[in-house]
Amino acid sequence: MSEGERKVVDTRGTFTQVVKDGRELNDAEWTGGRILLSNKRLILAGNGGKRTVPLSKIRSLDGRTDVNQLVAKVSGYVSLQLTTGDVVLVSAEDPDSFERMLYRALLDRTVVLARHPAVEGGVVTEADWEKARLKIEEGAVALAVADGSFVEIDLDDIGSMETNERSVRGEKRRALEVEHSEEGTSVQTYISGSERRCSILETLLRKGESRSEIGVDLSERENEVLMALYSGVSPFEVPDFLGMDVDEVESVFDRLLELEVVEEIRVRREVALNARGRNIASEAMNDQ
Repeated sequence: MSEGERKVVDTRGTFTQVVKDGRELNDAEWTGGRILLSNKRLILAGNGGKRTVPLSKIRSLDGRTDVNQLVAKVSGYVSLQLTTGDVVLVSAEDPDSFERMLYRALLDRTVVLARHPAVEGGVVTEADWEKARLKIEEGAVALAVADGSFVEIDLDDIGSMETNERSVRGEKRRALEVEHSEEGTSVQTYISGSERRCSILETLLRKGESRSEIGVDLSERENEVLMALYSGVSPFEVPDFLGMDVDEVESVFDRLLELEVVEEIRVRREVALNARGRNIASEAMNDQ
């Protein structure tokens, strides 16, 4: 390995190229062999030879590319979209671990711009854009911000994720807008960086967002309780805030727990919205 290069993963699995120069290869087949990942490149070595993919040539890790039934039969693969227009699929023996380590190799210790919290409890703040260093943890994306603060975005806690064009230090740039929670309060963290870095990070964050789909019908009272919690009202203050009986609020909490839109913190009775609950509350407030 070259100077400064270190091995991250050395495993076995299968791999194939399914797009070349932007054209799908309908006759693609899986090849077994060795998968070697370093902090600078990915090496795929099989009986047909060795392919080296510099990490700098990976444009994004996005979606499935099932060009034929043979490829489609494998569920746990990573799709590497390359800057050359090629797409290479890699299925490691432990696909989840390999994918996590690949994200780390691509994003760990890279610098982005972050605005946190850009929105807190539904209210836009005056927070400025600051430089931040990314750290990819197991199940979370962390930001060490230049002002000394530390932001952790748990992937299971992401309620929504949007991409918009924002004014970032006087320039129009792509920004990822991530809704999550901080000490029980809904917040949004904005992240901006290079097009490639944003594309890779967006794919990772959307994995969390997909876990908090809504699909729940709530009564008017249940929506009112959710919106109160979303706005920062303490669970103990909900009865007075909404003019409801304590027993009625307890009944609503039980229903929300069954629907998995709140999480119980302490018995009798403190609850906090999870990502799914914040998503529902946000939509309900937008419908008002």
